[in-house]
Amino acid sequence: MQIQSTDPRKVFQGVTTHHEMYRLFDRHAQRPNRWRGCSSSLYAGEWFEIDEPEYQMMLEILPPLWMRSGMFAMSEFLTGSVTSVFFETRIDGFIRYFHGYCDLSDRGSPERLHQAIIERESPPIKAMTRAEELDHIWSSTNDDYRGYADERWPHEVRGERIVMCYGGSGQPILKPLETLSDDEVAAKLPVQFRHLPELKAA
Repeated sequence: MQIQSTDPRKVFQGVTTHHEMYRLFDRHAQRPNRWRGCSSSLYAGEWFEIDEPEYQMMLEILPPLWMRSGMFAMSEFLTGSVTSVFFETRIDGFIRYFHGYCDLSDRGSPERLHQAIIERESPPIKAMTRAEELDHIWSSTNDDYRGYADERWPHEVRGERIVMCYGGSGQPILKPLETLSDDEVAAKLPVQFRHLPELKAA
C-alpha cells in the first residue's frame, strides 16, 4: 500500500457539493487491508473546500471535541488519532469554509493546516500542481472506475491507486494514477481546470 505524506495537500478543486463532501470523507475506502494497520498518514493533511450549510450542519451533528477561533474538531475519530477539523476563515475579504484531517497526537497540526490552506488559497493566480491534478481526478472519479492495484498487478505497483482510461483503440484500460500522461490528465479534468498554469510544489 502506497503511504502518502502527512503534509497539507488539497485533494479537490472548487467547493464540494453535499454529496461530494461525504464521498471525500473516506476517499480511500477501497484501499487494501482497510481494517488492518494504521492508516493515519493516508488521511492526515488532506483538505478541501466546503460550503457554509455543510459547515453548520457538521457543527450541529455531534458536540465538537473542541472549538477554537475559526475551527472545531469532530469528536468521532476516523482512524487512530486522526479526525475531521472544520475551518471558517476570511481569505481576500470573503468568508470560506474548509474540511481537513488532522492527527491530533500533534497538537499544532490544526493551526499548521489552517495556515497552509490560507497560503494555498491566497495567491491571485489560479494554478494547480500535478499532485493536485491527480488528487482531483481520484477524488472525482466514481468508485466503479478507480481502485487499488491488487495481486494481479506487478509487485512494484501493488497498492497504488489506479483509474480507468481509454487507449488509442477506444477500449477502457486501467492505469496507475501516477503514470497518466499530460493528455490523459487533461482529458479527465473538468474543462475549467485543464489549462491552468502549473504551480510548482514547494
